[in-house]
Amino acid sequence: MKTYNLNQISSIINGTLIGNGNEIIDQIFFDSRMIVNPAHGIFFAFQGNQKDGHLYLQDAYQRGIRNFVVEKALINFPNANFIEVENPLLALQNWAKIHRKQFHFPVIGITGSNGKTIVKEWLNQLLWKKFSIVRSPKSYNSQFGAALSILQMEEKNDLGIFEAGISMPNEMQNLEEIIQPTIGVLTKIGEAHLENFENQDELIQEKLKLFSHVDKLVFNIENEKVHQVILENPHLAKIDKYTYGYSNSASVQIKQIQSNQTNTQISILHNQEEFTYSIPFIDDASIKNSLICLTSLISLNIDFKQLKNEFNQLLPIEMRLEIKEAINHSILINDTFNSDLNSLKIGLNVLNQQPRDKKSLVLTDILQSNLSDEDLYQQAADLVNPYHFDEIVLIGEKISQFKHLFESYVRSFNSTEEFLEQFKHQHVDNEAILLKGARPFKLEKISNELETRSNDSVLEINLQHLIENINVYRSLLKPTTKLMCMVKANSYGTGSFEVANTLQNNGVDFLGVAIADEGKELREAGITIPIIVMNPEQSSYSTLIDYQLEPEIYSLRVLKLFIQKLQEKQISSPYPIHLKMETGMNRLGFHENDFEELIAILKDNSHVYVRSIFTHLATADMPEEEDYARHQLNRFDNSYEAITTALKIKPIKHALNSPGIVAYGEHQYDMVRLGIGMYGYSEYTDFMEKYLKPVVRFKTVISQISEIEKGETVSYGRRFTAERHTKIATLPVGYADGIRRSLGYGKGKVGINGHLATITGTICMDMMMVDVTDIPCKEGDEVTIFGHSPTLADVTEWLGTIPYEVLTSVSQRIKRVYYKE
Repeated sequence: MKTYNLNQISSIINGTLIGNGNEIIDQIFFDSRMIVNPAHGIFFAFQGNQKDGHLYLQDAYQRGIRNFVVEKALINFPNANFIEVENPLLALQNWAKIHRKQFHFPVIGITGSNGKTIVKEWLNQLLWKKFSIVRSPKSYNSQFGAALSILQMEEKNDLGIFEAGISMPNEMQNLEEIIQPTIGVLTKIGEAHLENFENQDELIQEKLKLFSHVDKLVFNIENEKVHQVILENPHLAKIDKYTYGYSNSASVQIKQIQSNQTNTQISILHNQEEFTYSIPFIDDASIKNSLICLTSLISLNIDFKQLKNEFNQLLPIEMRLEIKEAINHSILINDTFNSDLNSLKIGLNVLNQQPRDKKSLVLTDILQSNLSDEDLYQQAADLVNPYHFDEIVLIGEKISQFKHLFESYVRSFNSTEEFLEQFKHQHVDNEAILLKGARPFKLEKISNELETRSNDSVLEINLQHLIENINVYRSLLKPTTKLMCMVKANSYGTGSFEVANTLQNNGVDFLGVAIADEGKELREAGITIPIIVMNPEQSSYSTLIDYQLEPEIYSLRVLKLFIQKLQEKQISSPYPIHLKMETGMNRLGFHENDFEELIAILKDNSHVYVRSIFTHLATADMPEEEDYARHQLNRFDNSYEAITTALKIKPIKHALNSPGIVAYGEHQYDMVRLGIGMYGYSEYTDFMEKYLKPVVRFKTVISQISEIEKGETVSYGRRFTAERHTKIATLPVGYADGIRRSLGYGKGKVGINGHLATITGTICMDMMMVDVTDIPCKEGDEVTIFGHSPTLADVTEWLGTIPYEVLTSVSQRIKRVYYKE
């Protein structure tokens, strides 16, 4: 980014500068965990729904930051500089607005419900040889993401491409003032975020505010509602409009679209001249997005006919970093879509969050940059060097020439194949490895060598959706309410470490596990935040103490035994415990007739201290049982008061689980316990459908497609008989993988290419069959067992069970893959 000094920044954002105004700034931080190279960085203390950036000033200072934008300066930070403002987010936005006004090259502003990031990235793929492009990193399109993106604009650039995303009314005007687009691009308008608007008309009006001052506008002429609103808008009605569609009046008129199994050929008419191009995709969304890109090229006065080959080589956009288990207790971060500098920085940040002492990087030639090689790889080295890798592997003829710029132990190879020829598995041990490279280098070959197991069936865990769901629940809480997240039973079957690490990195206060061994594994993997063991067994007390795990204490017997173990191990400091009250679940917990002896044991006890007192609601997920839930809460209030008054203590008080947070928020007390809700499921379906996102997706592929005639049967027991000529797809998963046999016989369904296929006949140990007679598909196509369609809720309903059982039933032989968007 362009450098500023603190005097300039303070003047731009109307702040009060305390300190040295001559300090140079060339990096912006808003998350203290992401601080690696702080020398010329500035930290903005944003206020969030639940997290106040001012709480992390000390952490940022300890990590080396000396420049801050805050609401109030801290006097106990030696040699630090502060800019005081009323609102740090507004200050950042105002800085971006002023910065944007310094540049006069074309700026494309993209909005819509779907396709924004894909269109942005495809335009970059098509145009990077012709322009020095600055664009939004990943999907940075929010109120602060857009500002950060704009501040990356430099004099060397001559084209900007930025996204603008909204979820609420009255957000777009501010984004328009930040981006100040000269060319507007409107992608598909769908149902995303519609719940926050009165109707789709209001959503369209809000989206179009981004184009209040553009000179040109690109959109689909066939969306009649959008077209009509544009024609009625005083500004948009008179500017140049570039449209696509089948209409004769479209700037780009679609004449014919033909798809085969791997690509699509699109014929269009523009200025009475026909043109045909191909893209390596067959889905409708990709076809429409390619047409948006082609029409955008025309708005830029680009001869799109010269880019026919580039269209044919468009790459799929994988806006995610996959995190996988690797050989020899290692972690693999797979980010092999591209290797531009922005995505390299993001990949390095994710790697830095992995609690492994040993870290390695595999980096290829960086494509899609028109910097000189010297400048490009110097900038890459400047990003990489602060991370202090144990080893860096450079792959590619160009980057290998600049290995001297990288400060860690470096090996270089001209090709992936050359690296694999000398690769030895035993050299990989308990480390975090980032694969960062462009598609032509086929780093997936290295990934295949490093992964612990490889098969076609995968349980995907979307860590970004997990974070967003947690933030939804946080928005229901008071700022002072602590958050405990349950990761018992291998994080409900999703894999405990990566989920726990994500929770730790996102500031949860406690983790909850079922048994001590689960907590031990998390500690050994690098999890440091408090962990409560909900079902501590007597045989595990030593493990609890050795790994600083905090037990739930639910009876006098357990309390006495635990104190005895503390005495045996000569623990001198009081050890934290958590008292469980029995209020109506009738499972575990202290009863009222235990209180007298409980208080007597704890009074003046030097071996333990009560960190929290809690109970568990039996019917929080049942609206019809509200009276019973409130009865429990009333009993809990009385129990807590009796114990804390007698002991003269005020420990953390908590009772609510995921459904309880939704239904009984007034009883959130000092902490809540979030479990299934963070995975996107809630018994309160209106809340789930409006606010939560699916986190887990169980997917596989079609192994084989067979055709049978009327009267033929399928699978064991011949429990399915074809009533017509039928196509049967065999999938490589069965009841040993966690697919319940009762889903067979036509009861359950799977998702294939946007359709639901019925499970046919008896489910086998390692295979299942589905009817695909009316579904366009081929062998190797992806299949969703549960995820978006069908959903986890769908499968739960078909089975007549609960989502916990479905998730925890997925076999450990199914590979878990974690990713961040």
